[in-house]
Amino acid sequence: MRRRLIGGALAGALMLAGCGTADDDSSSGSSSGGTTAVKLQLQWFVQAQFAGYIAAVDKGFYKEQGLDVQILEGGVDIVPQTVLAQGQADFAVSWVPKALASREQGAEITEIAQIFQRSGTYQVSFKDSNISSPAALKGKKVGNWGFGNEFELFAGMTKAGLDPGKDVTLVQQQFDMQALLRKDIDAAQAMSYNEYAQLLEAKNPATGQLYQPSDFTVLDWNTVGTAMLQDAIWANSSKLESDTAYQETAVKFLTGSLKGWAYCRDNAAECRDMVVKKGSKLGASHQLWQMNEVNKLVWPSPSGVGLLDEAAWKATVDLALTTKNQDGQTVITKQPAGTAYTNEYVQKAVDALKSSGTDVTGSSFKPETVTLKEGGA
Repeated sequence: MRRRLIGGALAGALMLAGCGTADDDSSSGSSSGGTTAVKLQLQWFVQAQFAGYIAAVDKGFYKEQGLDVQILEGGVDIVPQTVLAQGQADFAVSWVPKALASREQGAEITEIAQIFQRSGTYQVSFKDSNISSPAALKGKKVGNWGFGNEFELFAGMTKAGLDPGKDVTLVQQQFDMQALLRKDIDAAQAMSYNEYAQLLEAKNPATGQLYQPSDFTVLDWNTVGTAMLQDAIWANSSKLESDTAYQETAVKFLTGSLKGWAYCRDNAAECRDMVVKKGSKLGASHQLWQMNEVNKLVWPSPSGVGLLDEAAWKATVDLALTTKNQDGQTVITKQPAGTAYTNEYVQKAVDALKSSGTDVTGSSFKPETVTLKEGGA
């Protein structure tokens, strides 16, 4: 397993080796020069999905809180909530159903902020496949990434009365859209901010021009009614219960993070540039699309950015309890035990930002119109 570390005064990316273990000598939570060292584990590679945290480092928002934050890059073989539970990070970003499954298996973690208020997962097909509803997936070759990314897809099929193990042919999909473009599969999993853009950056051989949204049909789980909560910030449950210093650090970390997200809402192009500079392999137009689409998932946040809506939590838990995979297993088997989430710390962060003049709701947010270039250049 390999991770990359970015943040603080680091220019570029340093490779870290080991299963959830950084190869630097700093210890999480230690103080140096009046600052507290903090490690944040991402759930994927550096991209605009995590721009708020990158901006908080680059613009000094964490430093304002007395924190020296190092961002640990994720990857295919990294489970962020496990890294957190093992004590190799202080906080982690993870989708809620994945983290709930890990909690049921013994990971002592608690959600302390819900950054994405909406799901960004699509199931995309060519329009001529006539897959306009989950029910129309019956008998089709349906791509999905696995690794817990497929829960909303299975929930959509379950709601439509389909058995994922019998009524469709499930295909292990790579983390790109090539199988759909080759028409090896009928429907592909895509994030609104990433893989869907890859389709629109590809050239249509029939026209010689880039594909257009009108060439595809999108199943959006927010519309279908099987959306589950995605990017949330998780903390160590035991430390939240007993470590006053950790509790204070959590509030400071959230304050800096949320300020970063507010900054990226208002400065999308600049945040795109920060992400590209950090070494993302995705191009500039792709990253601006991603920044814009991610902002749509975060903003507006009527109650305050990062605050968890209890109805959305309940809906996610209910789906995790009832959605069956191809083997008939559910995401979790019982209601989450203990303190699975709390708004205590993020409310303090929101209050602090609001009192300092930061717009914490984004009620006037309007997304940009982004023009994609071939290959996302």
